Amino acid sequence: MAAFDVEQCRQQVTSEDTSTDCSSNLDQGCHNKDSVSSLDSPQKSTGGIFRSGGTAPTAVCLSKAAIGAGVLSMSAHAAEVGLVFQLLGLLAGAALTLVSIQMIARASVQTQRWSYEDIGEELFHPAMSMLTGFMNVCNCLGSAAGYLIICGQVFQVVSGASSSMRQLFVVLVGVLICGPLALARHVSFMRHLAAWSVGFLMLLVLVVVIFLGENGTDETLTPTNFWFGSGAVSIFAYMNSANNIVFAYNNQFNVPQLTGELTPEPTVKRMSMVGIITVILCFLLFASVSVFGVLAFGVGDNQQDSLVLDLRPMGRNPLVLLSLLGVMLSVLTCFQFHVYPIRQFCGFAERKLRGRAVEEADVEWKGRTVSRWIDMAVSLTSVAIVIVIAVVVTSLKTILDFIGAFASAWISFVVPALWQLQLLRRREDFSWVHYKTLGCLALLGLGLFFFVFGTYSAIIAAE
Repeated sequence: MAAFDVEQCRQQVTSEDTSTDCSSNLDQGCHNKDSVSSLDSPQKSTGGIFRSGGTAPTAVCLSKAAIGAGVLSMSAHAAEVGLVFQLLGLLAGAALTLVSIQMIARASVQTQRWSYEDIGEELFHPAMSMLTGFMNVCNCLGSAAGYLIICGQVFQVVSGASSSMRQLFVVLVGVLICGPLALARHVSFMRHLAAWSVGFLMLLVLVVVIFLGENGTDETLTPTNFWFGSGAVSIFAYMNSANNIVFAYNNQFNVPQLTGELTPEPTVKRMSMVGIITVILCFLLFASVSVFGVLAFGVGDNQQDSLVLDLRPMGRNPLVLLSLLGVMLSVLTCFQFHVYPIRQFCGFAERKLRGRAVEEADVEWKGRTVSRWIDMAVSLTSVAIVIVIAVVVTSLKTILDFIGAFASAWISFVVPALWQLQLLRRREDFSWVHYKTLGCLALLGLGLFFFVFGTYSAIIAAE
């Protein structure tokens, strides 16, 4: 988040009461400028459709948080279960994601809190924040590891390198690129990179379409297995396809801080518009990859772990090479969006352990606050853990299926539904049979189903 200027905050407080804590007078709060456990209040920006805090750039950032590794394994799942199930699942995922984004934005605005941990503490208890933070950390570590796995796959396809060289390349990318990115203070500064990276993924879709045009539909396809799958897969394949869809749309962990970055002020209405733009963009890209990926590469053994590996035979083609390098840039851009929630959780935990309030000034050491030093240590430690996971685990599909069920379902559906229920219970006209309450309960039940059965399905498929 944009670093907050405490002096600027004070100047915005009315002159009649300059001694008042600015956090009680500003809608977004005046948090410690070195803390990442809550969103720092953004400075207002002027001019330009792509300005920081604008609707369009916020939608691009939120889209980029979702459009990453999941899209690359989309056609592999579609080849197993068929396009009918896949496209219906993508439509349902888009609708549920939009509802979830609106719930999170409403909780953020009504509580004036800009992280999962602070909202959970405000509405429930610090224990709830710790559990949610732990799930968020699992989600983001797994996702970030998936991005490094993709980088390794791109390197192998482009260079023909061995497995040991792939591992070395993953380590170097993690240390030299992901490490510095993880230290960035805010998310919205990446809006231009995010726009470029989304464009590169669209280029990848174009490359698949060109491959399809040059080679025709794959010989393994029939009308039946194209629309309905081979029929030889178990129910776990359908569950894992749903897990991947949940993971692919998962961007809710960035919604609180991006809501707070909206200028001139955060509102549920504007964040809802951001959500609409986001899910439309994601659905179009996911659906395109599913359809053209299956048409181009078929079903069965012809369909690889990801589109990157599917394009291996064309790895020397200049356009394919450009698109693969663009994919690498795209997933590395995603990396920052997934490290930030880990830093938020650790900042929240650090603040609780030290007994320090959000607004309380922190002790400085060597020109930086203690919180900022801890934040940087957490960032680099997170990168180190991600590197280890990416070196050990080579299957992108396996890790995404598990993360989609275990962590993404909890973050995307369970927690937002619980927050919304708690907000509804605070109203005098609350009723358990009201349609809003029943909708929250339905979303909660769906999230718990994915969390339990989806996780079991991912584990069974990995054995």
